Amino acid sequence: MDDFRVVRRAPAPQWYGRLRVRTDTLSPADWLTPRAPGHGTFGTVAGVAAAGFAAYARILHPASLDERPVRWSAVAAARGTRVTPGTRWHEVVGMDRDYHSAPEYGLPGVWDEHPAEGPTPPDVARALLPVLARHTTTPQRCWFGLWHGYGRWDFAHVPTFETPGRDEVLLSGALADAVTPASLDEFAELPDLWWPADRAWILGGDVDLTSTYVAGSAELITDLLGAADLEAHPVAAGDPPA
Repeated sequence: MDDFRVVRRAPAPQWYGRLRVRTDTLSPADWLTPRAPGHGTFGTVAGVAAAGFAAYARILHPASLDERPVRWSAVAAARGTRVTPGTRWHEVVGMDRDYHSAPEYGLPGVWDEHPAEGPTPPDVARALLPVLARHTTTPQRCWFGLWHGYGRWDFAHVPTFETPGRDEVLLSGALADAVTPASLDEFAELPDLWWPADRAWILGGDVDLTSTYVAGSAELITDLLGAADLEAHPVAAGDPPA
């Protein structure tokens, strides 16, 4: 007889922070679903964000030291490695692909916690908000996708839309409210996907990634690459996510 405890998940909420959980329609996400123009190929940057945009950027999730953010470039400088648009974290720290992201592999005085895997970390999201807001005409009307597989909520009876490799719950709200799920508790995930009603851009993350990807205009990507609070690199739609 198995001794595993049954994990009881909370009922799906009507509001996720200040984002409304949509059970009435999935049509705003139709453009991202299979055979639609925005549906990217699994295993590509476009598969994490969406296809059909002029330019793409990779936003690195920072490592940390004493709970303060540390750029990948700082870790690379200390390790004698380098960061390129496709570099993976294990390459920065000089480990092989089977490297386990644990703090005991940290470098004293440089970093003691690896970059967060999963959707956009709250501090990165806050730095993204003003840049993204400048590049949409509909910052008050945005849509979001939250992977239904995050363990705390029972989304079994909530309709979902399909993206490459994931089924997403549809949320709606203002762009400024994208970070409000963090107020639920320190472990609440932010949405994986964000896009405004005018579809000027889309942001994509994933439970298995240490980066967030943004697709949009060349002007938006230039702004992201120049943002002082972000560590960003240009990538292409067909690149593998790192």
